[in-house]
Amino acid sequence: MLDTCSRPITGIDSHAHVFSRELNLAAARRYTPGYDATLEQYLEHLRTHGLSHGVLVQPSFLGTDNSYLLSALRQAPEQLRGVVVLERDVSRCMLNDMARLGVVGVRLNLMGKALPDFRDAAWKEFFRQIAELDWHVELHRQVEDLPGLLRQLMPFGIKLVIDHFGRPDARLSVDQPGFPQMLELGLTGRIWMKVSGIYRLAGTPQQNLEFARRALPLLEQSFGLHHLVWGSDWPHTQHEDSISFGTVVEHLQALECSTQLMRSLLVEGPRELFRFDLPVSC
Repeated sequence: MLDTCSRPITGIDSHAHVFSRELNLAAARRYTPGYDATLEQYLEHLRTHGLSHGVLVQPSFLGTDNSYLLSALRQAPEQLRGVVVLERDVSRCMLNDMARLGVVGVRLNLMGKALPDFRDAAWKEFFRQIAELDWHVELHRQVEDLPGLLRQLMPFGIKLVIDHFGRPDARLSVDQPGFPQMLELGLTGRIWMKVSGIYRLAGTPQQNLEFARRALPLLEQSFGLHHLVWGSDWPHTQHEDSISFGTVVEHLQALECSTQLMRSLLVEGPRELFRFDLPVSC
């Protein structure tokens, strides 16, 4: 065990990945890592930047084999929470086992995939179990498709989390297709936004940062202060050569957040969403 008992929350990184190049990779994947991103490396990044806790998200190239992520949770149960990728027919026994290890959500990475029809009976049963566990569903998809997906998911009564600003195109305005509708849905109080992956917004570094600066006040107004969470997106897959943990911390600082918003992004929002306020067996 790397970690055993409760520690004060100084900051929560809400989105990171751990993996090894030796793991079995999903047959259908958009990316193949040529390096390891270990738990030890990640925890050292947290320490270096004054962060106390983190959320590990299953990377798409590992498919539904969450074993490496679950092993990491076992090593730092107090410090970490997990978001997994699952088959729809996963057993309730397996879900319960994951919950005991600190899994609090499931990710739907829909980038490059056909859009699912959540009216299907198998999806309905899957989301029923997710709701019973009080987990969230995290969506990764371009912004133009998000409103339709969110509207399909909202009747299930589950918490919804949007990845990386909703993946808008920073070369366009905040009125681009899908963005205003996403903001409108944020007013329902049932959706969270990850303020992360600024470098993934399709523009130049300057365009990406300027878009994030314009978007953040709109997101705060629509989603609410405590429904915004910050994530490093470490180890910055597909951008490793130009982005580091230090880079994304600089991006966060460049957003010039108020003291209140910064505390919400790093502590109050993620503490509630990822259930860091629940007791952990030590």
